Amino acid sequence: MFSKIIFNPQKYINHHLHNFQLDLKTLKILNFQDTGKNFFVLNLDSIFFSFFLGFVFLSFFYFSSRKLSLKSPKNFQLIIEIFINFINKNIKEICPKNKNFLIAPLSLTIFCWIILMNLMDLLPIDIIPFFCKIFFNISNVKIVPSTDINIVLSMSFGVFFLILFYSILNKGLIGFLKSLFFQPFNHFFFLFFNFFLESISLLSKPISLGLRLFGNMYSGEMIFILISAFLPWWLQWILSVPWAIFHILVVFLQAFIFMVLTIIYLSLATEKH
Repeated sequence: MFSKIIFNPQKYINHHLHNFQLDLKTLKILNFQDTGKNFFVLNLDSIFFSFFLGFVFLSFFYFSSRKLSLKSPKNFQLIIEIFINFINKNIKEICPKNKNFLIAPLSLTIFCWIILMNLMDLLPIDIIPFFCKIFFNISNVKIVPSTDINIVLSMSFGVFFLILFYSILNKGLIGFLKSLFFQPFNHFFFLFFNFFLESISLLSKPISLGLRLFGNMYSGEMIFILISAFLPWWLQWILSVPWAIFHILVVFLQAFIFMVLTIIYLSLATEKH
């Protein structure tokens, strides 16, 4: 299977861009040659790696917290303290009067979870699909959940629903509706115009959150695939190593941007005025 794909760059690229999908209508696994026009499919590989990396994050923090020491902190404890202090510093700088206790743990979860997702892009693109083919007879597997538009939009719309929840909780339903219909022009003549502008502004938040992360990670993965498709294995390191070093900055930067925007949006939602 892999030997036939490697010598055909077009099939190789299509193979690595196709998820391990389950058709919910027929309950059959789709291969990379299917057109994928059916909307009712599940990307099983993205779901699996998302939950797996979330489990890794929670397990690491849980077992490290069981061995906390104030006198002689160890390496894992120092790493956790660095992450927590980094999150708290950004929250205090962005919203110093914040009283929402959900923002800090949510920001920490988002930041660490997205970093783990993005770091999967630094693994050789053929190594995990190769073992999946040998042990599970699965020929197409995508291991980077943040390159799946469904995963990133699910995370961003999760933040969006929290924005709506806290906006209604702090302003009340009437106050929330007033902010949609009476801003920025406080006049009955501009009701529909205000609602149109505020609706676009509100809906653009989750879309911008998701598409920014997806676009950067998808383009980075595409470059790795192109390098692997058009260069022999003994020359790939010439381009893949420099790009991987640069991509490390993208990995952390995209997680940081998603976290900061989450803090900003939720802090604005908790303000009554």
